Amino acid sequence: MGADQNLDWAAAAASALDWWHDAGVDVLVEDERFDWLAAPVAHSIPQHPAPAPDAAPAPAAMPDSWDAFVAWRTGDTAPEAKWGGAAIAASGAAGADLLFFVDCPERGDRETLMEGEVGRLFDRMLAAIGRSRADVAIASVCTRRPTTGRVPREIEERLADIARHHVALARPKRVMAMGDAATRALLATNVAEARGRLQPLNHKNATIAEVVATHHPRFLLDRPAAKAEAWRDLLMLTGTERT
Repeated sequence: MGADQNLDWAAAAASALDWWHDAGVDVLVEDERFDWLAAPVAHSIPQHPAPAPDAAPAPAAMPDSWDAFVAWRTGDTAPEAKWGGAAIAASGAAGADLLFFVDCPERGDRETLMEGEVGRLFDRMLAAIGRSRADVAIASVCTRRPTTGRVPREIEERLADIARHHVALARPKRVMAMGDAATRALLATNVAEARGRLQPLNHKNATIAEVVATHHPRFLLDRPAAKAEAWRDLLMLTGTERT
């Protein structure tokens, strides 16, 4: 019963020793004698305080005057200052009653927001409600185009604060947020959730702007069937929606 009584223990031990030797174990105990029955000696371990994490730099304060804000928005302390490409500032009529917000410059934009094919569609949308770039304002969440073409998540909250501050200084009667990124920046939700009703945007200076969310012209070029929804949003923006 039990273990195999015919096992050659000497051969087994020799085999184990050979394996340890091949593994680099060539001594079973320390060279110096050691009193195994002695009480353990407590060794003090030096306590080094954990290094404090580097504090994140405080974001640059946003100017409270319109002219200073416009200059700051494309300056060296803006969140996008180190991105590639040229910064494209907001444009349009000073004191415009309608402000259009998009996510970022298009790939081909050079001097103003929404040039090229996207811009031509935007101009037709304005013409359909009897307006033009000369009497509205246009701005973007990012003044430079991100590498991915999308607003980076890590600074999305900061850019949203800036966008809302922009609206508070511009004081338009109504704002059209075009696309998910602009809608999230101003209303903290997406186009699908925000469409179909006027959304109040309260400011620290006790003013309120009404926001209408709609599809970006870029989206409309890809999905022309959504133009009917965008048309209803434009009518709501101008207060001429049909019942």
